[in-house]
Amino acid sequence: MFYDRVDAGKKLAGVLNKFKDEKPVILAIPRGGVVVAKEVAKHLKAPLDLLILRKIGAPFNPELALGSVASKDQMVLNESVIDTLNVDKQYLDDEISRQLEEIKRRKKRYLQTRTPVKLEGRLVIIVDDGIATGSTALSAVKAVRQANPKKIILAVPVAPTTTINKIANVADEVVVLEAPSEFYAVGQFYKVFDQTTDEEVIKLLK
Repeated sequence: MFYDRVDAGKKLAGVLNKFKDEKPVILAIPRGGVVVAKEVAKHLKAPLDLLILRKIGAPFNPELALGSVASKDQMVLNESVIDTLNVDKQYLDDEISRQLEEIKRRKKRYLQTRTPVKLEGRLVIIVDDGIATGSTALSAVKAVRQANPKKIILAVPVAPTTTINKIANVADEVVVLEAPSEFYAVGQFYKVFDQTTDEEVIKLLK
């Protein structure tokens, strides 16, 4: 459906153009989401900032999300997956601690001395390169909600219908370009889906 993240970002920006006059803030979920969000921010002439969250990976399968975390007080756990896999509490605690350390590292590396964009009273558009289970997106909305924005829009190029319905109950609005019935992973809808590096994120933010 999309050649790469830049292509997806341009297409997403076209749909989000109707919000341009509301002077939105664009929040990107690193790392891949930054490439998409940069195109949106450029098109809408809006400030770009980061929303750093981490997936809580399952034992022996880190791509399977047990949930996601933004801070000690901001996390979403997928209890049904945790119960089905019979995940040990010690493993879960250790994995959450590990991801919190990674969030700290990324904030220091990506943001450096950069002052965060204020979100209070603003229209906030959260952008990622796609959504699978929705745990990261739910954590993202929960984290942003604490900053008292005027409205939260979650915008992605692709996501399954079941996940969209779940997030629609939390975000004020969800914008998705494609909602395929057959969905296995976000990467299957991109011709080029290379891993975005720390260096690319820092360059895009500059």
